[in-house]
Amino acid sequence: MKKASYLLLFISWPLFAIYAQQSPNKGAYTLSFKLHLTGVPSPDSVALAWLLFPSPETRPVKMNGPNSDGYYNMEISFPDSARGKTLLYRYRSGNQFDIRRNFKFDKNGPQSLVDRWGYLDGMAGKVKPAQPIVVFQANTAPETSELAKPFVGITNAGKPVEHLFPIKRTGASTKPIKKAVTAFLDALSPAQRSKCTFPIESNEWRRWHNIEFYQRTGIGLEELNAQQKELAFGILKESLSTKGLEKSRSIMKMEAHLATLRPDNKLLGGEKYWFTFMGTPSAKKPWGWQIDGHHLVINYFVLESQIVMTPTFMGSEPTYAESGINKGLRTFEAEESRGLDFYQSLNAEQKAKARLWDKKEMDFNRTEAFRDNEIIPFTGISAQELTAAQQEGLLGLIAEYVEDMRNEHANIKMLEVLSHLEETYFTWVQGEKMEDPFYYRIHSPVILIEFDHQTPVAIWDRSKPRPGPVKTHIHTVVRTPNGNDYGKDLLREHLEARHRE
Repeated sequence: MKKASYLLLFISWPLFAIYAQQSPNKGAYTLSFKLHLTGVPSPDSVALAWLLFPSPETRPVKMNGPNSDGYYNMEISFPDSARGKTLLYRYRSGNQFDIRRNFKFDKNGPQSLVDRWGYLDGMAGKVKPAQPIVVFQANTAPETSELAKPFVGITNAGKPVEHLFPIKRTGASTKPIKKAVTAFLDALSPAQRSKCTFPIESNEWRRWHNIEFYQRTGIGLEELNAQQKELAFGILKESLSTKGLEKSRSIMKMEAHLATLRPDNKLLGGEKYWFTFMGTPSAKKPWGWQIDGHHLVINYFVLESQIVMTPTFMGSEPTYAESGINKGLRTFEAEESRGLDFYQSLNAEQKAKARLWDKKEMDFNRTEAFRDNEIIPFTGISAQELTAAQQEGLLGLIAEYVEDMRNEHANIKMLEVLSHLEETYFTWVQGEKMEDPFYYRIHSPVILIEFDHQTPVAIWDRSKPRPGPVKTHIHTVVRTPNGNDYGKDLLREHLEARHRE
């Protein structure tokens, strides 16, 4: 079969018609699209799509290639009326979409766009933003295929660094967490309990998502009576710090507020959260729990005195409640302001090293749902290039996230972070103005943190094109790279030790 790739086009408001086969006319803009397709399995399996905003109609546009130089290519002519407008486009191969891109018609004459699949900086291949969201619904063939892939974890080069997470006695107690989870499970009926309990090695760990329409398993807060709900929040109270509990409750309150702003979406609400439990609460054997819902996902693994609280996903849209019973509520103020303060503490040369890209026109988070094996090279500025005061500022920013967990274990995690400080990198993405939306990433062998101002999803003027990232929609992710998300490296060591016995 002849290989082909396809171009999906979106045109910004106001709408003007564009046809792939139109002939060039005097004064028209001619764009030459060249795509280098990398990292896409089975590129022979392709589909066609073309969307003109606001029309839902699709029009296929087939690209030629690949040519001898490895590029797929195509030319399209646009009328003079395109002047000053912005073209939004993306490529598609099979059921996979590339990132959305844009081009502004501000120069006369033919122009060439050279793109590499998944990257913003062409063939340099160093600037990779968030890839299109993937949603593998439970018990479907795509999900089965995805979860059949071996878990590797987040790495910087494709292979985990070994011996980073030994089993050890920390001196911190996990008894209160075990007690809280046991009390909750004991309060459930047999039918309720069977819905939310799974083996410790279950793939249920990896089945989570931020999207509200994701089909979740487990026991939902809305299914519980008042006593059971109190016990459910008792799990959060004992597992998290006071700050972490307050942050989680604030996210839920903001979700309740969002539901009042979008009454048409019945999947939103302050109690749309589900608990699952892997293994049996034990003082000696591994076990854990997960809470999963829109803008709040916590995975919590326990092995004797050790805890791994990743992946953790927290977000909010909006970030400020202007009305309602939670009027005045604000979310992620500290994570936002401390991130910006740290970046501004850098001098000009340091900022240049930290800055990965000078435009924030799309989302940048790389490690959200179903991205457990993402390869993310170290980028930005190394902590070794920071002054002592700046290093303290970076550690303070990291602590803003780590200190969501139980205090004793947060202290232990920060010691681990400190031991790898010289291998820690800070990356920044933002436009020209300090008030613009931004993204930052903190990346070391033992922790990865992402903060991203995101494109609006629930709240935006639908009479206009969807805007780019805004400060009223925030996503954050915390990961344990090199194979210890979900405590999997600790679990592997535990099972190997038991096998030797």
